[in-house]
Amino acid sequence: MPLAFAFTAIFGVWMGSRLHSASQMSSDMTGVNQSQGSGEIDMMLNFIENVYVDTIDKKKLSEEAIVKILSGLDPHSSYIPADEVQMVNDDLKGSFSGIGVEFNLQNDTIMVTNVIKGGPSEKVGVLPGDRIVEVNDSAFVGKGMTTDKVVKKLRGKKGTKVKIGVKRYGLDELVHFDIVRDDIPTNTVDASYMIDKGIGYVKVDRFGSNTYSEFLYALESLKKEGAHCYIVDLRENPGGLLETAVAMINEFLERNSLIVYTEGKSFPREERRADGSGDFQNDSLVVLIDELSASASEIFAGAMQDNDRAMVIGRRSFGKGLVQNQFSLSNGAAVRLTIARYYIPSGRCIQKPYEDKEKYQEEVYNRYKDGEMDTDSIGIKGDSVKYYTTKGRVVYGGGGVTPDFIVPRDTVGVTNYYMKLINTRTMYDCAFQFVDKHRKSISSMNLEELCSYLDEQPLCDIVIDYATKKGIKKDEQIREVTRRHISDRMKEYIVRSAMNIESYYKVVNQSDKMIDYTLKKLKK
Repeated sequence: MPLAFAFTAIFGVWMGSRLHSASQMSSDMTGVNQSQGSGEIDMMLNFIENVYVDTIDKKKLSEEAIVKILSGLDPHSSYIPADEVQMVNDDLKGSFSGIGVEFNLQNDTIMVTNVIKGGPSEKVGVLPGDRIVEVNDSAFVGKGMTTDKVVKKLRGKKGTKVKIGVKRYGLDELVHFDIVRDDIPTNTVDASYMIDKGIGYVKVDRFGSNTYSEFLYALESLKKEGAHCYIVDLRENPGGLLETAVAMINEFLERNSLIVYTEGKSFPREERRADGSGDFQNDSLVVLIDELSASASEIFAGAMQDNDRAMVIGRRSFGKGLVQNQFSLSNGAAVRLTIARYYIPSGRCIQKPYEDKEKYQEEVYNRYKDGEMDTDSIGIKGDSVKYYTTKGRVVYGGGGVTPDFIVPRDTVGVTNYYMKLINTRTMYDCAFQFVDKHRKSISSMNLEELCSYLDEQPLCDIVIDYATKKGIKKDEQIREVTRRHISDRMKEYIVRSAMNIESYYKVVNQSDKMIDYTLKKLKK
């Protein structure tokens, strides 16, 4: 009897903790059946802990088991360790607490590339070009330095202090700053400007909680400048929050137009429709996508295509049509679990096959290898089932959104040597060094003045000399078109390091093949 009562008490405590854990999860867990195998997993972990020959880290083993279980589902269900949850959430929240600098790692040293206006670092006098070599009176430099390590060290709770020591160009001794962390906004609309007469350009980096307000502000500002047509650039946009994408799409569609619907085994069909309140229903629209446009980006492009609302230009999108919800666990970690598929208005799901995980991860690379990126006609990808837009045009599901007009990559003059300069960051590092060396003279220039100054510099030769010193052997003969590519990229990187992201896109778009194609198409 004592053993029976003891077992009952222990079971009650265990069951209570399990119920408490479940109560900490998202409310979306309500109504989802509990796994019948959870008891066996816990029992096995306890059994191993008690009788295994060596001491084990039960927490680590438990996390590895969860990761293994999720890996057998789909490519986008994932486990987020407790120490990474905050950082993951910050990316979508629209702000984080930190010191307010943008940085790059060069030679295992933190290089400040930009200081956020009004942020904590600007207030105390940190400058672009400073090298952070100390944090809280300890050296913070050398091999093993990673972006994640820097972010974890410099970010922190609002109101907390961090002391940094920086090496500043021209000074022998370190300069020290005591910085109080504060909320730092993370902008997701990287650029918005008039790219041509009557045509506004908006570059959206991802779909976060603040993206809709940023996007709407950009559109309204461009309309005041005379825009009646908009290019929304979603290239390399990995997606984000579904509700943000829906709100942005709503600005362009007539009342009751279907935007997207989601459906899963435990989640019945749920539709999102336009409410007719959008201020840009009568403006012309172009959406740019490529092979790295995924998830919410594909919802945006697909909704516009299926409603015959916009020209979709570019290359076939990634092909992610799965919806994840994030559920909190009692240990502070989280699980992102696929709960449904989303379907764009024609009824197609653009999710590409994922039964073979290795093929799924390599699918985009295989597009390059198979030549799909270099042709303006790719045929039918994914399934061959016909779907129809609101005006009766035929479209296909599976494997991403295929644009109405395909623009292949610009590969003329792109040699192995050129790609080596890009992929090894040699060109980017050279650009940063150039800015660091000339910061005093170029800091007072506006974009037009800086571009004119750079056009007079032998940028290609500067890169080649820098690369040679780094051990990258120069091609015997470099074609003129390759030299032009190198000079163009170097100019773009210098502008990015010396100015801001919007200035960077203004320069990039001047030589962008897809932008050129789009403007010509609009003028017709």
